[in-house]
Amino acid sequence: MHELVLSAGADLVEPVSDALMNELDALSVSVEDADVDTEAELALFGEPDQPAPGAGWQHSVLRALFADEAMATAAVTLLLAQDWASAVRLRALRAVPAQDWVRLTQAQFAPVAITGTFWVVPSWHQAPAAAQRVIRLDPGMAFGTGTHPTTRMCLRWIAHHAQAWPRVLDYGCGSGILAIGAALHGAQQIDAFDIDPAAVAATQANASANRVTVRTFAQGHGGGTYALVLANILAKPLVLLAPLLGAQVAVGGHLVLAGILERQFDELRTAYAPWLVLEVSDREEGWVLLVGRRVDTRVQDMP
Repeated sequence: MHELVLSAGADLVEPVSDALMNELDALSVSVEDADVDTEAELALFGEPDQPAPGAGWQHSVLRALFADEAMATAAVTLLLAQDWASAVRLRALRAVPAQDWVRLTQAQFAPVAITGTFWVVPSWHQAPAAAQRVIRLDPGMAFGTGTHPTTRMCLRWIAHHAQAWPRVLDYGCGSGILAIGAALHGAQQIDAFDIDPAAVAATQANASANRVTVRTFAQGHGGGTYALVLANILAKPLVLLAPLLGAQVAVGGHLVLAGILERQFDELRTAYAPWLVLEVSDREEGWVLLVGRRVDTRVQDMP
């Protein structure tokens, strides 16, 4: 395997990346700030659910991997021959040592403690001796491995409030980790919904691997109301979903929302006020977990 290293301005990052991937047979392309660790370093990406402040770094480094040296050489020769790429510069073309990429990837993921006795453990790790409840979950295409604060806070709430919930809805289920967590803590019927087919497939596979039953939906869900509704998404979608999610919570049931920054609390509380009162139940690394209990039927339930 060989790596091609190029430098380009912000306006050329996208066309160069597209050419490398779509026309020149690169296996992968990554982009870095050429000014990293200097006074000119730029924080390009904004906060979650906010647009990036720019299309690219003013000075960018592109790293493209190719199957062999001949392919990398042919790619850079063709690319630099284009008039539109005259400002692109070749920085290096070098061999990449063979490595066990599977083992390197697995080394990044270790067991995650939710509580002292509840853990999320990748399949290639032994569960800690103290673990009484374990979610076996490997990184995949869908969001939710237990490493992010929002996921940990949701699972922690489930563990601390475990009961035989008659019906649970995991809305925007991702990997299905919250649905599985609810199943391990007493939930009887669990519905999981996501618009992403990869998430639905991941939830089905992960539920089977953990020997729990979860009904999955890509359109609609089981209908009716739920004793517990879980949604770990982002603040803006959660605001828009307030009429839907608020009406899905049964009287006496709980709504648990995550993916929310502390500064977004007031907006969420206002959006869900017709159905229930949201309060901050947990905080971690700037994120908050919001929980509310529906105590009456002030708003007409949606069909």
